[in-house]
Amino acid sequence: MSDRTIANLTNLLELHSLKLNSLLSISTAINQQESTGGLLKAYSFALKEQLGFRKHLLISDFNGWKIFIKSGTKVKTNLEENLEHLMRCKELTFISESNSALLNQFDVIIPVIHGDKPLAFLLITTEKQVASGTDLLEFAQILTNLICVAIENKRLAETIQAKELIHRDLATASELQMLLFPSNLPSNRKMDVSAKYVARDVIGGDYYDFIPLGDEEYIICIADVSGKGISAALLMANFQATLRTLFRYQRFDLSFLIEELNKKVLANAKGEKFITFFIGHYNAFTRKLKYINAGHNQPLLLIDKNVHLLSEGCTGLGIIDELPSIKVGKIEVPVKSTLVLYTDGVVELENNQGEQFSLEQLIKIIQSFSTLKMEDMNSILFSKLDEWKGELPYGDDTAILSCKFF
Repeated sequence: MSDRTIANLTNLLELHSLKLNSLLSISTAINQQESTGGLLKAYSFALKEQLGFRKHLLISDFNGWKIFIKSGTKVKTNLEENLEHLMRCKELTFISESNSALLNQFDVIIPVIHGDKPLAFLLITTEKQVASGTDLLEFAQILTNLICVAIENKRLAETIQAKELIHRDLATASELQMLLFPSNLPSNRKMDVSAKYVARDVIGGDYYDFIPLGDEEYIICIADVSGKGISAALLMANFQATLRTLFRYQRFDLSFLIEELNKKVLANAKGEKFITFFIGHYNAFTRKLKYINAGHNQPLLLIDKNVHLLSEGCTGLGIIDELPSIKVGKIEVPVKSTLVLYTDGVVELENNQGEQFSLEQLIKIIQSFSTLKMEDMNSILFSKLDEWKGELPYGDDTAILSCKFF
């Protein structure tokens, strides 16, 4: 065997050894689930110390194009000005002369392409490695592909993990939110009360409540916050806590209560959201219902098949500093009357033709089924809503609180 052959074999063995060592270091970093910084450090070490590309620069599009690693260069350049030149490179490209000051500092551009989309560009100076032809360059391209895919997979995994964490947090928030609703609604000789609520998202912005004030008096209320999401749910949770706290220590005149709640909503929402609210104070002994409707959908009081819309009140809460006028509605509630409170998600629910469920349909259903237990009537109401929307999702949070007075 000639000396030349032995030299060629030796060089080939060294080349394979370089490849194996660099591939091993990168694979080890990936398998050990190193951070993105750790992966890039291992990759830069392989390029510089194992493959001999001491001058290199990696530009990648991980949430925006930027320089991720650089070695042997103190390049200071506007990256956006050079992207146009880089985007033309669809395969390994030798740089002979370029209008780009950045590219002129290097010998080779190694692109990483996924489909038709470039993910990264490795710029290197070949120095003595060019004697090995394109073999080392192509291997550097393989390593770059490998590291870019590993980083992208890590980013996606972290995104999925973050989404799962958010989902768990929202599920917990939903469970906590449901604790805000009254768990035991009465069904006795005085009244039969039932409620049903479907949130559009994991957490919602509707709220209803039933608060006993002794043996003969009760607070019945429902509310809806403008907007959706966590901020709406938090505002409503604070609203409910404020309401219950006020009633816990003292009985307030309804007008004064509404003024205090308006101040609280303004302070907490800072004018970005508002709350529509209906509150009724029922005295089972006198059979009198006093109420204020603060911009909410008008509850229905069914008396002998005749519907009374409870509209007296004021504007929604959190819209203006001082409520200009508050009217307290008063009505006598005969035996076997039915009161239905609801949010706009009921009457504004749309079908496939874009038609809303409407107040008229709601009234007809209540007139037809008000003789049933309130839980059964509410179940029928929601089954009618399900039929109306078909395969469409609920477009808004939807709540119904029904009460029959004996």
